[in-house]
Amino acid sequence: MLIQSNPVRVEPIQVSLTKVLFESIKIGIIKSNLIAMVAGLSMAMFIHKISFFDKIGNMMLALIGSVFVIGAAGIFNNLYDRDIDTVMERTKNRPTVSGIVNVWSGLFIGSWIALGGLIALYIASPLSALFGFLGLFIYVVPYTIWTKRRTVYNTEVGSLSGAMPPLIGWAAISPDILHPGAIALFALMVIWQMPHFYAIAIRRMEEYRAANIPMLPVVKGIRRTYVQMNIYLVALFLCSFLFWSFNPYIAVTNAILSLAWFILSISGYRRKEEGKWARSMFIFSLNHITVLLVMIVGYSLGALLF
Repeated sequence: MLIQSNPVRVEPIQVSLTKVLFESIKIGIIKSNLIAMVAGLSMAMFIHKISFFDKIGNMMLALIGSVFVIGAAGIFNNLYDRDIDTVMERTKNRPTVSGIVNVWSGLFIGSWIALGGLIALYIASPLSALFGFLGLFIYVVPYTIWTKRRTVYNTEVGSLSGAMPPLIGWAAISPDILHPGAIALFALMVIWQMPHFYAIAIRRMEEYRAANIPMLPVVKGIRRTYVQMNIYLVALFLCSFLFWSFNPYIAVTNAILSLAWFILSISGYRRKEEGKWARSMFIFSLNHITVLLVMIVGYSLGALLF
């Protein structure tokens, strides 16, 4: 005997196009890198005494170009890492993993926004476009494809890409890219990223281990990572002197924040469980760079406008 029942209506899952796009281009990374780009841009205007309104076009082009180029790097990275993203908790729901964004559509979108971003940067300044291209290339090829799955030095390689945004902003205003101010911003971003990403690597160590990604704590252990993290924190403190000619208050602020971070590292490592210590280090890293970059932007633009 057949038992009849009312058919169950399955409601289609509504997926926000905006959410899919933002997750594909890694909108959080774009936001954080834009602060660094604006810091380079505003610092160059202040140092070279260029009026805010004289370079408004370059500023907008640098902003749009940076968003597109960084977004393209995020899409390409997501496409290449689909296999390992399925293993990691924080990445397993990405659109490139679920199939909402397939390879061809991802390549199509990524290629076009990369091209659009580089064109925008080129109009602002050919040198700005060069740094945009270097940031995109280093992140996708030397970092994502060549080193991320092969060596513990993947973090160092990736930090070079992460240090390009302030140079993009600076070059959109001035070609004087060897100015001590530009060098200071570049050094700050390279060095800061190391303890920042080591903290992430410790927090997500088991996920990286499961995905077979040779992050430093996975391969060398947490103790070695802790020592190396502290070396970079000392370097970050010494980096403060590079900002002295720009503004002593910013130099002192970086020195105080770096010293506080170093103290937190030593005291927290001894007193806290490793995961909690790494989380506190991660949170402090975000506060450190945000405070410093906002101060640079605020001081530079404030002096220009008022």
